[in-house]
This record gives sequence, structure tokens and C-alpha cells, in this order.
Amino acid sequence: MMRRPCMILVCVAVALNLAFPAFAAQGDDPDWPCIQRKVPQLSLGQIWNGVELQPATSEWMKDAIVSALVVELSARRVLLTEAQQKIRTYAHGLPESERDRHMTMLVRGLFDHMDRERSEVISGIARYAHRQRDMAARLRQEASAVDTLRARPDADPDELALQNDRLVFETRVFQERAQSLSFVCEVPTLIEQRLYALTKTISQLLQAR
Repeated sequence: MMRRPCMILVCVAVALNLAFPAFAAQGDDPDWPCIQRKVPQLSLGQIWNGVELQPATSEWMKDAIVSALVVELSARRVLLTEAQQKIRTYAHGLPESERDRHMTMLVRGLFDHMDRERSEVISGIARYAHRQRDMAARLRQEASAVDTLRARPDADPDELALQNDRLVFETRVFQERAQSLSFVCEVPTLIEQRLYALTKTISQLLQAR
């Protein structure tokens, strides 16, 4: 009976540590939970080395076709190869005199839209991580309470079983949430990679003229 309570705490502690290894902070933010380094915002120079974007490109939202294309190309459910083909089709359908202006507007639109989406994901990761931290602290407290209850000679077996089962269930939920966090941590990088690939396609089209 005395070995079992210790095992409850040990198992929960191991589960929490294995489920949340990402809590080793990366970069300048001690609360950042991901292995990937936290970069809150991208710079245009990181993803675009083509022609200089004129100030007028910031008005891309006023162009209905460009705006719709930005949303469509940004969606990760659209295969990257399909999105790149849509860019080529759009470019080839533009009058020669309008191609540079519209394609650079598309670059600016993709950057603005996807950088904002990426920043929102990063903020969401931080909120999720804080909830996980709170849940981890609560689970440790509950594990200690179960351990204490089990050590009492007059402990109610039914109450002990109830608390133990709840602790096991909540630990499993915690582990599943931690696995989800590991996946979500990859999303900012995926967005950045997609943005770079899309703008590179545009750059190649402009250079091929």
C-alpha cells in the first residue's frame, strides 16, 4: 500500500514531463513553448528579393481580383503546386503593361495576409501554452491529494477510486493537448515556407519576361 501512492505521483510527473517537453524556452521569450524559435513577425526582405515594391502595392485590398486570389492562395488546404499554377494562370492573363503592377500587388497582399495569419497563430500558441501550464500545476496538486488520501488508513475506497480515475483521465487529456501543441508549433513555419514559395513563383514569372 505504501509503494502505490508514490507510484501515482511518479507516473503523473513522468506523464507531464513527457507530454510537455517543449516548455524549454526558445529565444527571448521565456514563456514560448515551442522548439521552433519565436519570430513574432516577418520582414518583407525575408521572403522577397525581386523588384522593389512600390508604395501603391499596399492598396492591394482595393483590387477585388487580387484580394480574392490572396485569400485563395494563402489557404493551406489548397495544394502548393495548385496555388503556384493559379499564380501562373493569373499572370499570363494580364496585359503586359499591367503585369508588374498587379503581380507586385499580389506579393504585398500575400505578405500582409499571411504574416498577419502567422502572428495570430503565434498568439494562439502562447494562450494555449498558458492553459497547459495551469493544467499541469492542477494535475500535480490533484496527484498529491490522491497520494495523501491513499496513505490514510481510514480512506474511503470508493472516493479514492473516483479521484484516481479522474486524475488518470485528466492526465490523458493533458497529454493529448500537449501532442496537439507540438503540431500547432509547426504552423508558423509552414506558413512562412508557403509564403516564400508563392512569392518565389511570382519573382520567377517577373524575371522570365
